[in-house]
Amino acid sequence: MSKYLVVFDVDSTLIEEEAIELLADFSGTREKVAEITSRAMSGEIDFSTSLVQRVALLAGLEESVLAKVSKSLTPTKGAKELISLIHQTGGFVAAVSGGFIQLLEPLKQDLGLDFAKANTLEVIEGKLTGKVTGELVDSNVKAETLRSLARDLDVEIQNTIAIGDGANDLKMMEAAGLSIAFCAKPVVREQADVVLSTRDLGLVAAFLPKN
Repeated sequence: MSKYLVVFDVDSTLIEEEAIELLADFSGTREKVAEITSRAMSGEIDFSTSLVQRVALLAGLEESVLAKVSKSLTPTKGAKELISLIHQTGGFVAAVSGGFIQLLEPLKQDLGLDFAKANTLEVIEGKLTGKVTGELVDSNVKAETLRSLARDLDVEIQNTIAIGDGANDLKMMEAAGLSIAFCAKPVVREQADVVLSTRDLGLVAAFLPKN
């Protein structure tokens, strides 16, 4: 059985929500954050710039909000079943997100992901500072994470699948052997190998490698 790797985007792909918008509900800035998110996912503005702008709007939030939002995240229909099938058929599952590891780590445990990477929200004295710490997970980092994971797991690059919905997923999708646009923005649908327009990740099963 040949090994393969499936890498998911998280917000609006592996989960139904844009998690940063749920955080912004608590700071009263959801409308502004949603507007910046939409422009970034459509490719109108640089993702890194958009992330810095949006995270700044969360400054002052209590750290406890992270746990509340994490519990409210909804895995997309078919996600758990698809991940189970990938594992049963010799695959590895990763999630690489421009969102936040404090929200993704519990999701990793819940869904049984093999690997998760995201930005880290800076917290000082129990409050969000409005900044991220460490490496910023942008489109280049997403692509490089797919490639490095494939190397580490001894998976041929043609046996990798990337699934995403926004402009910041394009480089990762280009790096993969197969790219799947999942309920995606037009710029992503235009460049993907496969386009899925129904919110059911179970549909991805048809495109997994046949061993």
